[in-house]
Amino acid sequence: MIESSKVHKILYGGDYNPEQWPEEIWKEDMRLFKLAHIDVVTLNVFSWAALQPDEITYDFSKLDKIMEYVKENGLKVCFATSTGAHPAWMARKYPDILRVGHNGMKRKFGARHNSCPNSPTYRKYSVALAAKLAERYKDYDNIVAWHISNEYGGECYCENCEKAFRVWLHKKYGTLDELNRVWNTSFWGHTFYDWDDVVLPDMRSEEFNWDGIRTNFQGISLDYRRFNSDSILDCYKLERDAVKEYTPDIPVTTNLMGTFKGLDYFKWAKEMDVVSWDNYPSYDTLWSSIAMTHDLMRGLKDEPFMLMEQTPSQQNWQKYNSLKRPGQMRAQSYQTLAHGADTIQFFQLRRSVGGCEKFHGAVIAHVGNENTRVFREVAQLGAELERFGDYTLGSRNEAEVGLIFDWDNYWALEYTSGPSEDLKYVDQIHQYYQYFYKKNIGVDMIPVDADFSKYKIVVAPVLYMVKDGMKEALENFVKNGGILITTFMSGIVGQSDNVYLGGYPGPLREMAGVWVEEIDALAPEQKNKAKFADGSTAACGLLCDLMHLEGAKALASYEEDFYAGMPAASKNTYGKGTTYYIATQFEEEGLAKILDQAVQEARVSSVIPEETGLEVVTRVSDTTRFYFVMNFTDEEQILPESLTGKKDMISGKMTEH
Repeated sequence: MIESSKVHKILYGGDYNPEQWPEEIWKEDMRLFKLAHIDVVTLNVFSWAALQPDEITYDFSKLDKIMEYVKENGLKVCFATSTGAHPAWMARKYPDILRVGHNGMKRKFGARHNSCPNSPTYRKYSVALAAKLAERYKDYDNIVAWHISNEYGGECYCENCEKAFRVWLHKKYGTLDELNRVWNTSFWGHTFYDWDDVVLPDMRSEEFNWDGIRTNFQGISLDYRRFNSDSILDCYKLERDAVKEYTPDIPVTTNLMGTFKGLDYFKWAKEMDVVSWDNYPSYDTLWSSIAMTHDLMRGLKDEPFMLMEQTPSQQNWQKYNSLKRPGQMRAQSYQTLAHGADTIQFFQLRRSVGGCEKFHGAVIAHVGNENTRVFREVAQLGAELERFGDYTLGSRNEAEVGLIFDWDNYWALEYTSGPSEDLKYVDQIHQYYQYFYKKNIGVDMIPVDADFSKYKIVVAPVLYMVKDGMKEALENFVKNGGILITTFMSGIVGQSDNVYLGGYPGPLREMAGVWVEEIDALAPEQKNKAKFADGSTAACGLLCDLMHLEGAKALASYEEDFYAGMPAASKNTYGKGTTYYIATQFEEEGLAKILDQAVQEARVSSVIPEETGLEVVTRVSDTTRFYFVMNFTDEEQILPESLTGKKDMISGKMTEH
């Protein structure tokens, strides 16, 4: 977390790009920042071209002025290393720095995120710049965090990456015989005879099949995903180590992007002092989905996180860039704090004059003054956060439910060819999260190697890939009294995407007490029904497991098609605990009927005893329990009785029913 000696309140501010503006604008910015109660600026995100005009020259003169100016005005700094976009001279002189796309085309200079992560040139110059920045500005006591590069992502398929991939594979598997075994290369006569036979899975190798999404050899595709994530992580670590050499006590972060598919964020979080992320929901993103992503970011380190970016008004890059309605930004910010943030920061503080982000929202609009709706809302929130002081800093969220999220499963499930292209990992996770969200039951988003004993319930939807050690960890959890909830498409493959033989759900079969014989895929217009013991029915679809009970008890059975009468959901006692297996995608009411049983059995409680349309989340410090109460409906809601008589930290008054 951010060093407490430097921070005494929720940091409030965001991306500031004074290098894009004449100096006479800076003074006006400082006036407006004070009006908005802004106290932290993220500087130097895309300044590499200005800082290093050629390979031997560094020019920090303008950055020196900026750093001095913001310090004189009492602003703290989240200091970026500028390495998210390399300079033009570097691409011209050292073309190895440029990425090769999935189609095999060598890129030219342009845009950003265009640097090959395995380019020796990129690594050399990015690390050198990070080190020079840290050495030059190490004595600035207003730097509260290092911001390495920016929104890492993307892929490269160049020769440097191909050679590095072979080295990575040799280190992981040791021999070609082992590589051929784990990749099952006897399929389609794909055997490798030499390490140089291994090529990157791009369009030239036709690794992707007919739909351009799913792949022919999932073992190859998965390992490339892992390799690419590791390669980019190595770039982050090299810069991190460079700045740590001069500023060992300043925490280091880089801004993540929620459920972004490309990088294994649980692995990344182990290398970060504090997690930060950029929250950009679209106009129709469900509030439960936003909450889930906050919980995922908190869960990466099981610690409070930084909100590095959100827009105060509208985005510029989505299909429909709607304005945030009055009060929406404020409510969204409080939801962020509720789910574990200790900062609220915006992109951007002053709206750009040109480029693709000129219509991206900002605290200071193109009109350039404080007389805007957005500025007034930003200032209102800033004043409220200022009054809070350090009261909530470091407080933690509590949860009795752990929901597994795993990037290997994310990749493998969506790479696999069959049974349905509509099976999307994040959507499946969200369906289960949403149930707990609507009941105001706290959830931790956890990795597959989490300490399951902390929870009463562990939920593992579409746990397609069961990696080494997971079977034993889950069995111990259930044997000792825990409740496991898992679903169709679980326990199918191991970590190289080879199927567990002996019947689905593979390693989970004994614990679940069921055997899945076949998996039916239903098109969007197709539905089945399941009947529960009390006679009620619920629609279901997408996938339907045809399963047999092996000690488990049926909770519901299919009503239609040739497998009518077969179980659609089951419950199995295992040791002191229980495994629930949900064999199809139920619509909301049917899923809730099953999960209600699990919650009652586990004696998991909501944050408040009343049912309500409000979102209520708690954070807990050593001395205080904080209730965040938010209304994301279109109607007024009555404050639950259990929350009356408490101090409203915004108004300072006591709450009333």
